[in-house]
Formats: sequence, structure tokens, C-alpha cells
Amino acid sequence: MVTKVTIEAFKSIERVEVELALVNVFVGANGSGKSNLLESIGVLSAAASGRVDDEALLRRGVRPGLPRLYRCALKGLRHSSMSFSAECEKGSYKVSLLSPMKASGSAWRYQSESWTLGERELVGRSEGTRVGPNPEAGLAALRAVDREAGDPALMLLDLLRNYAIYEPNTPTLRGITPELQPRDPVGLSGGGLPQAIRTLIRTFRQDGRMRASYLHFRELIDWAKATGSIPVSRLNLSPSAATSRLAVKFVDRYMKEGRNVLSGTDASEGALYVLFAAVMALDSRTPKLVAIDNIDHGLNPRLAQALMRRICDAIVDAEIPRQLLLTTHNPQALDGLPLKDDRVRLFTVSRSSTGRTIVRRVIVSDKLIAMSKEGWTLSRMWVMGHLGGVPNV
Repeated sequence: MVTKVTIEAFKSIERVEVELALVNVFVGANGSGKSNLLESIGVLSAAASGRVDDEALLRRGVRPGLPRLYRCALKGLRHSSMSFSAECEKGSYKVSLLSPMKASGSAWRYQSESWTLGERELVGRSEGTRVGPNPEAGLAALRAVDREAGDPALMLLDLLRNYAIYEPNTPTLRGITPELQPRDPVGLSGGGLPQAIRTLIRTFRQDGRMRASYLHFRELIDWAKATGSIPVSRLNLSPSAATSRLAVKFVDRYMKEGRNVLSGTDASEGALYVLFAAVMALDSRTPKLVAIDNIDHGLNPRLAQALMRRICDAIVDAEIPRQLLLTTHNPQALDGLPLKDDRVRLFTVSRSSTGRTIVRRVIVSDKLIAMSKEGWTLSRMWVMGHLGGVPNV
């Protein structure tokens, strides 16, 4: 598990250090830097894989942009490079990078790189050190082939290399818009949801616990008697409403037999986001370190709260450990967080008076406990400004 990430000189981040748990939720105003934080780990992921360029970043869900705009340009700062690091209990990976200032197709250059296991340095290179003729290639990725499976340092590198940011959107979940960023298990925009649901349901035959967990999510779609996937040809969908051969299927419990089978284009968008979250929380193909940006999209407040509770239950009780980073704007979602469990952590994200992104963990203090006994919910505390990370409007 990644226990800490440190980011310097990336976009709105001058320097941020975050100690992570299994479920990590980031709340804050629009433009506060939540997505920047997720994307900074995407850059670190690409670096751990050996090359940072447009293709590597897009594959991880990092928004495309002019390379020179990745580097922090806040007034009063002069950083020649960006620094990224991740730590686990027994090792760390750290890298400093220079983004190309002009050509967007060029790869970023490694200024320094360090990969450690305990006190032992497996890879060490720094500016001014002769590191070979190609400063655009990562050294840790090359040395990783010499490490044995189960090596803690290799496990950290693999966690980072497989990281991705998923950000589902309604047209892609419905199957109206094609998935432009395919990635197991469901595509970064959610376009692979029908096949992912089919794959997940097939595991139920051998795994009763998985089926129970899935039904725990499906209970949130109270109007659906059943869910699954179905060939588009059996739904008679218009070609403009189907971009794949499968569609998500819902069976409405209140409609007449023969007219109660709905596709993703007919169902509420909230139901699609619930199924997306179920796949991400339960599917074994989901990266072990993964982010979902705007997890509350398309959800009413009470559904957002209940879904957050289901996600936390699934992640903390999973047989295979997985770390999840979530962003949300929905205050009610916070009320689904069991913050007394240290495996679930809430962070507020804000901008300082000079524009720097600030990330602070919300600690369950005596003050918060006293307020909760008086009837204050986390959502109310956040909206009223007691937790920080609210817009100044």
C-alpha cells in the first residue's frame, strides 16, 4: 500500500504531502486542485513505467495540455523541475522531471530518480550524474526486471505503474458515445460497463461473497428487479444509441412483463453510476491503486451518501487490498464515510491567498465528535465552513 505521496511544483501545487489510507476522499471548491493532485500521481505512474509523454499520460487519465503548463507557474516561484514521490512501508520511489517547453509530442526528461528498499538504494541518479545517453528513459523501470515477484520495492513500483484516473460520463455509460480510453475493467469513461457487468456476474457462480457485495450495491437501484447486460440486437436500439454489441440491461419491477426491459439509454443516469462504482470496487481487474474523479456525478444527495457507504464497505472488507482516491462536490456524500475507521480518510482541498493548493486531513477530533452529538453531520460541517475546503463565494 502507498502510505504517502509528496508532490512539488506541479500545476497549482507548490508542495503537498498526503498520507493515504485505503479509501481517500478529497473535497473542495471547483478549481481548488483536487484533479491536479490525482493527475500528479498519474505523472508519477508514467515515470515509474519508464517514460512520460502525452500517450503515457492520456492512458492514465491525465488531461492533455501544453507541457509547459504542467510546471507550477505561481507568482514568486522558480522551479526548474517538478518532483513526485511515493512511499510504502518498506520502500520509496522518487523522481524529478522537466517537461518540454515547446513540443507537446516530446517526452519529459528525468532530472533525478531514486528507488529504495529500506535503507538500500536500488536506483540512484541525479542531475550532473552520468546516467546514459537517454534522459527521457526511466532507470527504475529497466532495473525492475531484475527484481523477484513479491519484492516490496517491486510491488510499490507496480502499484504506481498500474494507476489510472477514471472519470465516467453519462453519454459514454449509456453507450451513446464510444469509449475513447479503453482500460480494464470498464474504460476510463465507463464505456465498457456492459461487458464489465457481464464479467462480474459470471464470477458469482464461484464466489458467493462477491454476489452478496454486488447485491449490496444493486439495492440502491430500488426500481430494478434485475440488472445485467444484453446484446444490442435484442433491444432493437437505434444505431445512433449503441456503440458496442452489448448494452446494460435493467428489469423494471413496476412495469408490465414484456415491456419492462430497459437499456442504459432508457434508465436513470444514477443507476449507471451505481453499477460503475460496483464494478470499480469489486472487479479484480481494477488497479490496486486507482482514482475516480467526481464520484458523485449524476447522484441525488441521499444516493450519494448511500453509495459512498457501500464503496467504503467493499474496499475495507476486500480480501485483496485496494486503495481508492475519490473526489466529490456533493456534501451529502461525506455522511457515508466511517471516519472513525482509520482506513477511511477525508481531506479538504483549497487554494491559499496566493493560489497554492492546500490539502488537509479532517481528523475526528473531540470538537467534531461534540458537534455530531449536537446533530451536526459532516455535510453540514463542510458547507458551513468548519472543515475547510469550501468556495469563497
